[in-house]
Amino acid sequence: MEKKTLFDKIWDDHVVKQVEKGPDVLFIDKHFIHEVTSPVAFLGLEQRGASVLFPEKTIATPDHNVPTVDQEKTIKDKLSRMQVDRLRDNCSRHGIELHDLGSAHHGIVHVIGPELGVTQPGMTIVCGDSHTSTHGAFGAIAFGIGTSEVEMVLATQCIMQTKAKKMRITVDGQIGPGITSKDIILYVIAQISSSGGTGYFIEYAGSAITSLSMEARMTICNMSIEMGARGGLIAPDQTTFDYLKGKRYSPKGEEWDHAVAKWQDLHTDEGAEFDVEYHFAAEDIEPMITYGTNPGMGVKVRGNIPTGTDLEGSNKKSYIKALDYMGFQPGESLRGKKIDYVFVGSCTNGRIEDLRAVAEFVKGKQKAENITAWIVPGSKEVEKLAHEEGLVAILEEAGFKLRQPGCSACLAMNDDKIPSGKYAVSTSNRNFEGRQGPGSRTLLASPLTVAAVAITGEITDPRDLLLIEEEYGVR
Repeated sequence: MEKKTLFDKIWDDHVVKQVEKGPDVLFIDKHFIHEVTSPVAFLGLEQRGASVLFPEKTIATPDHNVPTVDQEKTIKDKLSRMQVDRLRDNCSRHGIELHDLGSAHHGIVHVIGPELGVTQPGMTIVCGDSHTSTHGAFGAIAFGIGTSEVEMVLATQCIMQTKAKKMRITVDGQIGPGITSKDIILYVIAQISSSGGTGYFIEYAGSAITSLSMEARMTICNMSIEMGARGGLIAPDQTTFDYLKGKRYSPKGEEWDHAVAKWQDLHTDEGAEFDVEYHFAAEDIEPMITYGTNPGMGVKVRGNIPTGTDLEGSNKKSYIKALDYMGFQPGESLRGKKIDYVFVGSCTNGRIEDLRAVAEFVKGKQKAENITAWIVPGSKEVEKLAHEEGLVAILEEAGFKLRQPGCSACLAMNDDKIPSGKYAVSTSNRNFEGRQGPGSRTLLASPLTVAAVAITGEITDPRDLLLIEEEYGVR
């Protein structure tokens, strides 16, 4: 009997047709859409006189360029308002479920899908957004698609795709205090580079991975794309099942038992082969932070920026250009570097677990005067829980400004922009030039590192503050 990887099992189960010497025609179980990439796709349908084949398999929400202040008012930006209105019109016309601004389940598309139980093991999931890989945390094949592909899925519920190569990244061992899943993935990307996963679908495995919560697993899979991968996935287990049980769209009653029995078979067979394998020890991972203009340019917070002496040609030029943009020097230590903004949010770290961690860290403390601190829940559900659990009061007392759900300062498509030349330590997923606003300088880090930076006003290893508290019994 053929030994199959988890990726093979799901992919092969969804192939409608194999094109000789060409791509596979792949059936898509769930399609997420938002206001940025869907309008042109719907326009294409109209021009061809086509309709949405299975509207019940598509779910929509506006997230990328919506304001996170005064969402109940008319959107000021004309283009943003037009895109959101188009999404509303298209969903209404085609009978697509829309979680609009102000609704109970509005939020970032990759946050509300898992919250609602729409995302389930064994599925194929697409969205016109690269960070669709987030949903792979549930043992699903999830990847981003372009506008023409969005149109294709709306019209046929299928997509033509060449099957990716397979990579497995195993992280074994126990994760240390002050270290999060964000540090794990930033460490991995720094080790294999921002292009090291190009052409692959990555399965994450090992004791350090299986010990993570579902929200932490989503952070890992979310950033698979940042190493060039097509997507990432983690085999479902009891943690997955416990998270999904009772969700709005999760199976109920006997259907739940049948679903779990099927999901338990979703794992890589022993002896199945991958094209590439990497192994890392959790004990080698420390709090991480980026110093350049791609997520692969990362170092341990207690480390130094690489000198770049081993680089040549275009790699050397890119390295020098990145440091020049960031205002850093080769070999420089980042600890103690003054920061202007901190941002907690995005589809990477805007879940309730992230807000809980930051609130616990800053409880009873005050942010530094030089810091502007934004915290943006990934959904209305996260916002609701943050209020109910008293997190909002803690965060606001510490000087954080809580905003309404949306992609916010992850990208410069809305009002939440970092000013030119200013430094922001962010829990988001990309640190490209101008990603958070023209001329902005972004350093990616975990929620705990961001919390530490907010309190000290400078780049700080969160363990420094945690150790002080343990020693003196602060809490």
